[in-house]
Amino acid sequence: MRVVFEVAQKLNEEPSPCPLPSEWERVLKLPLDVSCLLMTTAIIQARMSSTRLPGKVLLDLAGEPMLARVVERTRRARTIERVIVATTVEPEDEPIVALCHSRGWNVFRGSRDDVLDRYYQAAVAGGADPIVRITSDCPVIDPAIIDRVVERLSGGDGGRVDYASNINPTRTFPRGLDVEVFTFAALSAASREATDPSCREHVTPFFYRHPERFHIELVESEWPESANHRWSVDTPEDYELMRQIYGHFGNNEFGWLDVLKLLDQHPDWIALNRHVAQKTH
Repeated sequence: MRVVFEVAQKLNEEPSPCPLPSEWERVLKLPLDVSCLLMTTAIIQARMSSTRLPGKVLLDLAGEPMLARVVERTRRARTIERVIVATTVEPEDEPIVALCHSRGWNVFRGSRDDVLDRYYQAAVAGGADPIVRITSDCPVIDPAIIDRVVERLSGGDGGRVDYASNINPTRTFPRGLDVEVFTFAALSAASREATDPSCREHVTPFFYRHPERFHIELVESEWPESANHRWSVDTPEDYELMRQIYGHFGNNEFGWLDVLKLLDQHPDWIALNRHVAQKTH
């Protein structure tokens, strides 16, 4: 399988004191004196094909493509040291690659359907540990929530944590604020051992299907009733809600609580996509 990783920024940060595992040294071919470049890395999966809303990742939100909104908001998280957009090798995803080049973003190209392998290969190529999984259909992803989940992975109860999220086993945030963070060791195990097609497509089910193997932590919201909101974009109705939200704020500086307050004032906006059923896996 052909994979491509293009580094759009110079990796001139101070090296970590810990050596890279042999897999990274093999792929990156780094000399020993600069082989410690492991970073907390957000990998944002993105592709043009979508069953219900094709091309959604490049739809306009207040003058910017939706993917740009996701990247910008992710980069604002103080715990994120690097961001990689992970798309596919399919010709239809060339517009995503072109956008990444024009903005100077790191972009990785891998399998379309085996998204678990795409994440693993992107993590290896980018020296990512831990990995923060973000999807490109979440244009109001919140930097503060990203930070909370990353910090839970590094400082969870009981020592080592392999996987932390704000969605498993219980969702207490709106759909569309999903953050999953996991170690490279956990990702490597899933990549080697997962055979169920849903695990390969959706990346993380292998972790929470095997709680006996992985230490899992959950970040919960102080407003669990907010889980009834749908802020991801998978249908024209979802997109219309995001257009209303971005049209109101006119920028990308708002937080998720600002959105909650706004929707309290506009219950008719909530009704735009209330009927949309989430795809299951």
